[in-house]
Amino acid sequence: MRAVAVKPKKLRFTVDLGADGMLTEESGVPLELPAEWKPEHLLLAALVRCSLKSFHFHAARKGIKVRAASGSAGTLVTKRETDDRYAVVESAIDLAVEIEPDAAGDALAELLELAERDCFIGSSLTAPPSYAWVVNGRAIS
Repeated sequence: MRAVAVKPKKLRFTVDLGADGMLTEESGVPLELPAEWKPEHLLLAALVRCSLKSFHFHAARKGIKVRAASGSAGTLVTKRETDDRYAVVESAIDLAVEIEPDAAGDALAELLELAERDCFIGSSLTAPPSYAWVVNGRAIS
């Protein structure tokens, strides 16, 4: 029996920025964002949302219900020593989730590792983010 190569999914996203500053997504739906937001804020919002989406996906695969999920992130942008260009050189993300049933030990560690690994925003950054999790009120290191 020959193994069949599985083609990876290809996900395409587009956004348009009009002369008026309005952002719209690929189907023309406006993306309502405060005018004060900088591109760096959008990157951080994407990192939090992607990380939580990844967590939801892996929790569901393990039969775990996510009752609540929130997060915050921060970053440092400065010149990299390697090439003297401005870039994200460090970022930290704090995520809090409430799950049912509760998980602990190796099962929880595996779930968090998968959530971090499969957030493509975080894994696309040259400097990987550092994650801090609170699960059902417990800080997980």
